[in-house]
Amino acid sequence: MGSRSARDRAFGLLQAGWVRPLILLLIIIALWDLAIRLFHLPPYQVPAPKDVIVTLWRDGPELLSQAVPTTVATVLGFLLSAVIGIPLAMLIAGSRTVEAYVYPLLVFSQSIPKVAIAPLFVVWFGFGLEPKVISAFLLGFFPVVVSAVQGFKSLDPDTLDLARAMAASRWQIFRMVGLPAAMPAIFSGLKVSVTLAVVGAVVGEFVGANSGIGFVLQRSIGNFELPTMFAALVILAVLGVVLFWLVDLVERLVIPWHASRRRDLVLAA
Repeated sequence: MGSRSARDRAFGLLQAGWVRPLILLLIIIALWDLAIRLFHLPPYQVPAPKDVIVTLWRDGPELLSQAVPTTVATVLGFLLSAVIGIPLAMLIAGSRTVEAYVYPLLVFSQSIPKVAIAPLFVVWFGFGLEPKVISAFLLGFFPVVVSAVQGFKSLDPDTLDLARAMAASRWQIFRMVGLPAAMPAIFSGLKVSVTLAVVGAVVGEFVGANSGIGFVLQRSIGNFELPTMFAALVILAVLGVVLFWLVDLVERLVIPWHASRRRDLVLAA
């Protein structure tokens, strides 16, 4: 009985959502260390996992303090992407004229490398928070628009006909039919957007900043401090995961009725 209970607890632990990614991460770290030993990679090319862990322990408070401006720029750029992107997607989905004029320009704008135009933001707005927020906004804006447009255009025609037959106004149709049906696609775009906003904030810090994780990366690369660079990348990865998880948590609260959420409940049971 005791061994069966222990097996059940071990199986339940493996079913936890964070355990399996942690196991995979430990395997990757072990393979990383093994590759360094087998191929005799010098520390100035690839640092050992131990050196990165020591750097995280030693410089963790400083790296976390440097992550604060990066996080602020990321969150502000992401919120700006959502506030502007979702209403614009509503206009594009609801008007063929707006779609014909605006949508091709949005697609064209994505072919312009953000790294190439980021220095312009420094020239126009200085070395403060604004260039980083704009850079994060530009990278996170397009996925929100594309996903939201797809969601608003994927409404069930029979449901729309039923709402019109019940004499619902356009606002009632949007609030009770259009927006709920589009929410899964909108949240899919928001999840992509929040991770790209992290990249955008770092790009903004690369070209003009005296603080932030991007500044730490640029300084460590210039000084060949590879353990510090890898430690900063770990902080960035954790930041992206946390922000993604927060958006996913909001999605669970807003649309618990969606099929994907019902499937999660079935698997958990």
